[in-house]
Amino acid sequence: MVKVITYGSYDMLHYGHIRLLERAKALGDYLIVGVTSDDYDKTRGKINLQQSLMERIEAVRATGIPDEVIVEEYEGQKIDDIRRYNIDIFTVGSDWEGYFDYLGEYCKVIYLPRTEGVSSSEIRAEKRHLTIRIIGESAIGNKFKSECKYVNGVDVGEENASAYYLVSAPDRHYDQIVDAITAGKHVLCEAPIALSAEKCANAYQLAKEKGCILMEGIKTAYSTAYSRLILLAKTGKIGDILSVDVTCTSMKYLGDEIENNWNSICAWGPTAMLPVFHLLGTKYVKKSIVSHILDDNKNFDGFTKIDFIYKNAVASIKVGKGAKSEGELIITGTKGYIYVPAPWWKTDYFEIRYENASDNRRYFYQLDGEGIRYEIVAFTKAIEDGKKDLYISEEVSEAISGVIGAFYDKEDIIYI
Repeated sequence: MVKVITYGSYDMLHYGHIRLLERAKALGDYLIVGVTSDDYDKTRGKINLQQSLMERIEAVRATGIPDEVIVEEYEGQKIDDIRRYNIDIFTVGSDWEGYFDYLGEYCKVIYLPRTEGVSSSEIRAEKRHLTIRIIGESAIGNKFKSECKYVNGVDVGEENASAYYLVSAPDRHYDQIVDAITAGKHVLCEAPIALSAEKCANAYQLAKEKGCILMEGIKTAYSTAYSRLILLAKTGKIGDILSVDVTCTSMKYLGDEIENNWNSICAWGPTAMLPVFHLLGTKYVKKSIVSHILDDNKNFDGFTKIDFIYKNAVASIKVGKGAKSEGELIITGTKGYIYVPAPWWKTDYFEIRYENASDNRRYFYQLDGEGIRYEIVAFTKAIEDGKKDLYISEEVSEAISGVIGAFYDKEDIIYI
């Protein structure tokens, strides 16, 4: 029996995929097809997939061509699979010509001509054509524009824009959201969405009424490492969570910052509060705010520390644009703790640590574009599906806006 193996993402399975699978099957008696996992695809720079792993696997199986379907999860797995399944022939499309020659040591390598004129990237680009208009001037806006180039079917411009990305001063967000949604535009707004929980809730309600997508832009929420550490913490890997301690600081020239109102609480507060509310929820019993203020109106904080008290846990965040500290995240549990080194908000790595160091575990995940391109993909997918993503819930957004609103209302705040 001649065994053949091939691999691919098989996103939005099309005629070209099917023809390639048919030619692969014709090379031998038994065909194994490896479908790449979402995480592995990210490490290869593929972030535009429209379908989940299970959807892609089922689509390949439904063709009736492969005898067996497996999942490709890590780099170097092809060698392991060739040995494990006693493979005689490895085959792949000719667009990879020469790339897999190293597998010739283990089996025969054949590059098959691909079907011209059809590709998943082209199909995705045709299906998803979205022009996003950037409102506001900032460094993050420039990064956003650069990252749009990596997402199929998305471009930045003002003509015929059906979606807006807001990076204007925080005190302008709510009015701009209302204007955009009233005009039928989808909105991705750099956090915070509003300077009060009430206005944040109103914005989401308006979006629902108008059939538009409103999403909060906190790039960290869309990174794989952050998502995984939250899931691991919630599954009890470190026991019951007793404390979440978060620090986000940066030293910048403050003259322009004071003028455009990107103070510490607005610039860093949403990011710092994200793991607190994701892990402990938004129903805290009490909060206290301590701020070091740099302006006479007590609106621009160079440094702010906020403590949250929950029924069975506590949390603390430190944010600053006029102060510097180690930007780490520590999640304390009854069995161990999760440590994310600085800058934790751009992490591709974290550790779970225990009393017995031999039980410690390290986790590494690919991070491209600081998470911004994943955020763009989530935004475009939400528009296509007609429903908001689950990375940042409305409840979390409202809680973030509520805490920032308390800062501006000077509630429960001490100045130092």
